[in-house]
Amino acid sequence: MGLYIIAALILLPLIEIAVFIWVGGLIGVLPTILLTVITAMAGTIMLRQQGLSLLMRMQSELDAGRAPGNEVMQGAMIVLASILLLTPGFVTDAIGLLLFIPPVRSALANFIVSRSNVVIVQGGAAHGRRDEHVVDLDQGDWTEKEEPSADAAANGGQPKISPWRDGPDDAKP
Repeated sequence: MGLYIIAALILLPLIEIAVFIWVGGLIGVLPTILLTVITAMAGTIMLRQQGLSLLMRMQSELDAGRAPGNEVMQGAMIVLASILLLTPGFVTDAIGLLLFIPPVRSALANFIVSRSNVVIVQGGAAHGRRDEHVVDLDQGDWTEKEEPSADAAANGGQPKISPWRDGPDDAKP
């Protein structure tokens, strides 16, 4: 995976330079520069428009008590699309514009999710009733205590070590 990233970091600028030279030869230097500036402005406008609507959809999913997994993926792709549009170059602009098209984003999201191991963990009071018999402790909230045990002989003479306190003898004063 690391080799693919290194190859992309080396090849992408070379490809962009080649496309800049080719487009500049076709339409001229000033139109090429102007086209690059226009795509950067278009990326900013599209990010603002689609980003705000996406934030509203995420909020409605959260209000309904559902995890906004798809919306988070869409949001990540919109951010990537805007970064690609702000990056000078026609290849990155083309990829960025494609990512702003919702069906393309959905297809790419489905492709990524199908090849990923995604686990959504929901917990806490906001997502349901807490069990009264479960105590959630950090490591600093408890200590291990040696307890003599009838099974000490079975454990090689070592006492049983338990992080739990049980019984009235262990109550703090």
